[in-house]
Amino acid sequence: MSSNALLSLAAGDSVAPAVFVVLGLLALIFLIIVFKYLGLYVQAMLAGAQIGLLEMVAMSLRKVPPAHIVRAKIMGVQAGLAQVQTKDLEAHYLAGGNVPNVVRALIASNRAGLSLDFKRATGIDLAGRNVLEAIQTSVNPKVIDCPAPGKTREMAIAAVAKDGIQLLTRARVTVRTNLAQLIGGATEETIIARVGEGIVAAIGAAATYTEVLAAPDRISKTVLARGLDAGTAFEILSIDIADINVGENVGAKLQADQAEANKRMAQAQAEVRRAMAVAQEQEMQARVMENRAKVVESEAQIPLAIAEAFRSGNLGLMDYQRYKNIEADTTMRRSIAEGGSSDKSTS
Repeated sequence: MSSNALLSLAAGDSVAPAVFVVLGLLALIFLIIVFKYLGLYVQAMLAGAQIGLLEMVAMSLRKVPPAHIVRAKIMGVQAGLAQVQTKDLEAHYLAGGNVPNVVRALIASNRAGLSLDFKRATGIDLAGRNVLEAIQTSVNPKVIDCPAPGKTREMAIAAVAKDGIQLLTRARVTVRTNLAQLIGGATEETIIARVGEGIVAAIGAAATYTEVLAAPDRISKTVLARGLDAGTAFEILSIDIADINVGENVGAKLQADQAEANKRMAQAQAEVRRAMAVAQEQEMQARVMENRAKVVESEAQIPLAIAEAFRSGNLGLMDYQRYKNIEADTTMRRSIAEGGSSDKSTS
């Protein structure tokens, strides 16, 4: 046997085990795939979902759980939803959506006769809204308390009629989901705020509080006529006044507060006038003391003037003596007059 033949025989002997190993690995992989996805594949085939083994393997490679998609597809097919496609379900899962919730919402809308396609449903879900809850609210309207219990400290909406009487009101708003405005529409908080504003306006327009107590439905009619659900994710079906109570007499309280404020203002103005009068009196007393000082100063000049008159010869001794007599007579008359007035007062 030649050397070439021997080499060929040796090469053939070494290749054969490698081929068997590769075939064994492929068979093992096939068995693993079969055991892992056979149950899902059988479920899909029996339900008519039309999802193959290779599609399931591809889902796993794309980090999509096949069981998630298969069960959602089976729900859609069994419910007669032809619009649900496998690739769309995968895309929605990869986008972070809740695939089973979307499919359940589509089934519920289809059963209820609502118009909801797969694209809108996935958009609502990706926007952060619970699309299944929205469909349920469309079928079974939801009741919202106004004001919302637990979210605000106020237990009722306070409004004042034109006669000044305060009314405390609680309302219940029945709404259903507006699917056309669910994306970008305002939430329940906006509905509550608008209804509260409408109740305050309706009560404020009443002439007396007795009119409101006699016909509470006038509040509901007035509020509904304002179109409060515009731009929101809900459609208001009805507004019912659950409770209405009489509060404080706000008008009388305000008048009392105003009267107290006027009194304090008048007291302050009177105090200002009194202070001005006291200041003026003190000023007049100071002027009197100043004038008395001037008189004393002038009287002090008299002896000096007399001495100067003596020196200059303008005043003689007899003239000075008459001056002293007149001064003594004046002093006597003054003392007699003062004594007489004191006697009269004593008697």
